Amino acid sequence: MDAAPPTLRQRARPPLPDELAAIPWWPLLKPEEQAEIAPQLHVAVAEPGERLCRVGKAATYWFGVLDGLLKMSNDEATGMPPITFAGLPPGGWFGEGTLLKREAYRYNIQALRRSVVAGLPLEQFEALLGRSIAFNRYVLDQLNERLGQFIAARETDRSTDPDLRVARNLAALFHPQLYPGVGSLLRITQQELAYLVGLSRQRVNLALQHLQEANAIRVEYGGVRVLDLEALREFRGKS
Repeated sequence: MDAAPPTLRQRARPPLPDELAAIPWWPLLKPEEQAEIAPQLHVAVAEPGERLCRVGKAATYWFGVLDGLLKMSNDEATGMPPITFAGLPPGGWFGEGTLLKREAYRYNIQALRRSVVAGLPLEQFEALLGRSIAFNRYVLDQLNERLGQFIAARETDRSTDPDLRVARNLAALFHPQLYPGVGSLLRITQQELAYLVGLSRQRVNLALQHLQEANAIRVEYGGVRVLDLEALREFRGKS
């Protein structure tokens, strides 16, 4: 019998210097805090379809995306229609609310493409909260911004305009505070965007054309470049 492939945790390794530099909260720590936390951080490559978090599993890590693209979704095993709550591009860290409440995950986190992810164990996460004011402020800002994002997503889900749905979902992926690693160019395929938005690839392609005509974005090879984030957020569609 073939041995089971190594899990994500078993494949984990220490972060490289450039990976540490890509963590948005890392510069907020004092040198002695960095020295203590660095050996506790784990980095691994998640393959397409691989899950970092599963509904019902205990939360033991705070996760971040260093490269690639993940999605947060509901548990399709319940028989409910599949729902994607959010896309998670580079720079995004997630799960702090679940850790703070010591709850099990209420969502799945899955890699849409080959992605480099980092994890900070719960114990070190709580230790930083206990002594770093700067880290506390970062986590508080994260929670506040994410709440606003989910409220906006709720409003977007009620829209029947495909162009508006694509515009709002793209704008969320370019959020400068939640996903600072994205910059102005998001590496995403039209099929990946279709998964996140819940539309066909063909309809997403048409919506991207309309957004490009409105000078909000530019479709480039392998991704989408935002030209006017505010215009993308305020786009009302053509219907």
